[in-house]
Amino acid sequence: MVLWSALFVALVVVLLGCWVAIGAFQAKSHLEAARASAGAAKDQLLEADTKAAAASASDARSSAQAARDATHSVAWNIVSALPWVGSPFKAAQQITDVVLGLAADVLQPATDVGVTISPDRLYKDGRVDVDLLRSQEPQLSKLATDAKRLDDEAGAITDPRYVSVMSDARRQLQSQIGDLTSVLENTALAAKLVPSMMGADGPRTYFMGFQTNAEARGTGGLLGGFGIIRFDKGTPTIDTLASNNDLAEAIAPVDLGPEYDRMYGYANAFTDFRNSNLSPHFPYTAQIWQSMWAVETGTTVDGVIAIDPVALSYILGAVGPVTLADGETVSKDNVVELTESTAYKRFPEDQPARKRYLQDIANAVVSKITGPVESPRKLLEALGKAVGERRIAVWSSMPEEQKLLEDTPLAHSIPADSAPFAAVVINNLGGNKLDYYLRSQVEYAADACKGDTRASTVTVKLTNTVPDQPLPDYVAAMAGLSPDVQIKVPRGTNLTSVRLFATKDAKLSAAILNGERVPAIVGIERGHPVFEVQVILPPGQTGDISFQLSEPVVSGKPEAPSQPMVETAVPKVLVPECFRN
Repeated sequence: MVLWSALFVALVVVLLGCWVAIGAFQAKSHLEAARASAGAAKDQLLEADTKAAAASASDARSSAQAARDATHSVAWNIVSALPWVGSPFKAAQQITDVVLGLAADVLQPATDVGVTISPDRLYKDGRVDVDLLRSQEPQLSKLATDAKRLDDEAGAITDPRYVSVMSDARRQLQSQIGDLTSVLENTALAAKLVPSMMGADGPRTYFMGFQTNAEARGTGGLLGGFGIIRFDKGTPTIDTLASNNDLAEAIAPVDLGPEYDRMYGYANAFTDFRNSNLSPHFPYTAQIWQSMWAVETGTTVDGVIAIDPVALSYILGAVGPVTLADGETVSKDNVVELTESTAYKRFPEDQPARKRYLQDIANAVVSKITGPVESPRKLLEALGKAVGERRIAVWSSMPEEQKLLEDTPLAHSIPADSAPFAAVVINNLGGNKLDYYLRSQVEYAADACKGDTRASTVTVKLTNTVPDQPLPDYVAAMAGLSPDVQIKVPRGTNLTSVRLFATKDAKLSAAILNGERVPAIVGIERGHPVFEVQVILPPGQTGDISFQLSEPVVSGKPEAPSQPMVETAVPKVLVPECFRN
C-alpha cells in the first residue's frame, strides 16, 4: 500500500507538472501576442489610426484572456500557492490579470474615445472643437483612473525570484503600462484644461513670447518679440505682433518675494525685459510679462505662452513652409538658422530692419498655423514634440488652471517637493548671440541610498563652436558686459553663468572648473539651493564644470529637466531612486 501510494503521488506530481508546463507554454505564447497587440494599439492610438487600434485592442484582449485561462487552471492554482516555489507562478497569474485588464478596461474603451476625438474631428478649419473635447473628459478621466489602477497593480506583482523570463515579462509590462498611463493622464488633463483655456466659456487672451535661444535665458532664450493671441470657442486670432522694442520702457510692478529679489534684483528683472526671464521658473517670467503688458496697454491677459524657433521648425514641418512678401521661403529646414543666425548677418547694423524681418517671419508662421491645416495629426505631433523638449511653456492666471498645468511639462516650474533634483541653467552674460554656437552636456550622478545623506555630482561640459569667420559685433562682441569689468577676451568669447538648482537641503562640497576649485555664488529659489559658476569660453574652447554635493537621501524619482537651447542637452541621470517612509 505504501508503494502504491507513493507511485500514485508521484504520478499526480508528474501529471500536475505536465499540466503546469503545458499551461506555461500556452501562457507565454498568448502573453507575448497580447503584449505585442497592446503595444500596437497604443502606437496606433497615438497616430490617430483608430480603426487599426480597435483591431489591435481586440486581438490583445483575446490573447490576454487565453493567457489568463492558461494560468488559472486548478494545477496552476495549486502550484502558485506553494511557499517560495510558487512565486513565479503567482507572478504569472498577476501579469495575465493586469494584461487582460489593460486590454478590456483601457485599450478597447480608448479606441472608442479615439474615434470620437480623432485629430481630424478635433481640429478643423483652424478651430479646435472645444465642446467635443469637453464632452469626452469624463470618459478620458475614467480611462486614466483605470490605467493608474492597473499601473499600481503591475507595480505590486510578486517577485518571480528564480525565473528570469518571468522577471523580464514583469519589467516589460510595468514599462508598457507606465507609458500608456502617462499618455492617458496627460490626455485627460488636456480635456480638462484646453476647452476653458481656448475660450469655451468666453474669450481668452494670451501674451505669446518668442524666445531666441541665441542669447540664453533661464526659460530658454531672450524675449525677441511677442504677440497677443485670442481664443474664442476654440478659434485663434492674432491681435498684435510686435518686436521687443515695444517693451523697452515697460515695468512690472509685481512682487515675487524676497528670494526672487535676492537672486535677480541686481539685473532689474522688473524693468528690463532682457532680464525678465533669468529664472527657469516660468510662472515668475509669465507674471512679469503679463504685468509689463498691462502697464503698457491697460489690458490684462489671461495667460502667457512662450515658444522658440526650434518649436516653430517642428510646426512648419507639419503645416508646410511659408512665403514672405519678398518671395523668400521659410521652412522647417531654415527657420532656426534664419532667426538665430542669418538675420544678424543680414542686418549687422540696422537693428530695426532686423526686428521687422523677424516680425514678418513670426506673422507668416502664426497666420499659417491659425488657419486651415491639411494634417491636424501632424500638427499635434509637432506640438507634442516641442512640448516634450520643453520648447513651449504655458501659464494661466486662473489658479485652478495653473494648478493643473503644474502637473504637466508645459508649466516649466521648479518643483516644490524634496525629490532628487538637478537643473542646470545657463544665462548669457555677454549680451551677445553666441549661444547659437554653444554646445553642452550634463550628467547627474549619485551614490546608493544609504544613510541620511549621499554624495552626488553634477557635471557640465560647455563648448564654444563659434566659426572662424567675421561676425557682426551684435553677435560676437561683449555689449552686455559692464565697462567697469576689466576683462580682455578674444572676439567670439562666450561669457556664461552656469547655475545648478539642486535637491532641497543639498550642500556644496566643491565647485571645480577645468580641474581647479573655484568659488561659487550661493543662493536659494523656491526652497532649492542654487550654486553659480561663471565661465569664460574663448572660440573653440571647452569648459568642464563639476558641482560636488552632499544631498539628503529622500524618496522620489530623480529629476533633471533640460533647458531648451538651439541644441538641447538631455541630461544623463545616474541616480538610484530611494524609498523612504
